[in-house]
Amino acid sequence: MTNFIFNMDYHKFSNCFSNLKDLKLPGKSLFAQLSSKHKTKYLDNNLVSIDNVRKAGVMLFCYPKNNNMHLSLIKRSKYNGVHSGQICLPGGKQEKEDISIWNTARRECKEELGIFLTQNKPLFTLTPTYIPPSNFLVSPFVTYEKRYPSFNPNKREVAMHIELPLKELMHFRIKELVLNKTSNPNKKVLGFIFDNHIIWGATAKILLEFKFLLESRF
Repeated sequence: MTNFIFNMDYHKFSNCFSNLKDLKLPGKSLFAQLSSKHKTKYLDNNLVSIDNVRKAGVMLFCYPKNNNMHLSLIKRSKYNGVHSGQICLPGGKQEKEDISIWNTARRECKEELGIFLTQNKPLFTLTPTYIPPSNFLVSPFVTYEKRYPSFNPNKREVAMHIELPLKELMHFRIKELVLNKTSNPNKKVLGFIFDNHIIWGATAKILLEFKFLLESRF
């Protein structure tokens, strides 16, 4: 399994998503591994009021680089908000002009990374996850490109574009980490470390489920 993923090109990557209709994602049980006890009540999305929750879409955008599949993460620019400076997947909140959450993720990915996505529908949809501090229910979509894209990140929204090899994702292990944020210094979170970046919260949950999905195919 590991060697296959290490040498995964886009053909192998796309083929591994065939016949996934009967795959049951772990969702809530998997997310619990990255949630503190006082936040477990938010893991059941049925508890979130549809009338009040804000909707958002994010993209697990995968592509070949150096003969191996990667996915894009971004470090958000500093701004006056709860997600300032965090490592996340490209995406954002649903706007009135978006006909679906998939279109939201597609539009935001294009705006943030400066790329044109050729896929008109998602390769796969992962379990939505709720973010209590910002009251967002985030829907993650998997898509891919056959060739390395021409990235042009939006400097206003994106402080850094981070390219994560899928072979590195397969090595991710949950750790207790300390955030160095001036708004909440020494806060302890559960998440991952990649290239000295702390990945936690909803992004870590989504990546953990994506890792489960890839592992289940081999």
